Amino acid sequence: MPEQETPSTETETVETPPEGEQSTGQEAQEPAEESVPADVLRKKLTDANAEAANYRTKLREVEARFTGAKTPEEFETAVAELKAQNEALERKILLSSVAAKFELPEALAKRLTGATPAELEADAKELQKLVSPQAPESLGGGLTPADGDDTFDPVKAARAARRRSY
Repeated sequence: MPEQETPSTETETVETPPEGEQSTGQEAQEPAEESVPADVLRKKLTDANAEAANYRTKLREVEARFTGAKTPEEFETAVAELKAQNEALERKILLSSVAAKFELPEALAKRLTGATPAELEADAKELQKLVSPQAPESLGGGLTPADGDDTFDPVKAARAARRRSY
């Protein structure tokens, strides 16, 4: 008769290092915190809260429309309005992402034209040429080593300077 195995009731224990010691396991390391000014963070939080409040009010408006719709026609008009709002928001997101990609100001992001992302990117490239300053051909100033005489002798120049000063 084959031997029957009894299920094991042992549990595995995980050892944790004592406090103050670092473990050499596969722990996730926390990323280094970047120093961001408090006023910038406060503004971002305020903007995010305002945007969330805007979405909550829009949700309540849509819920009110759907609860008030009694006929299929009213329901279809409410759905059509909702789809139009959704398309407008998607367009706004696409415009802002293309503008951010090409580092355009928000005022110019509204002026981008095109139906597809490729058309918007082409228009953004054209606007970027007008907005961003052109880099000069050479950022060096003064003389370059290629200018003038290649046989400069510092000893002779020092002697000549001494003769002129006396």
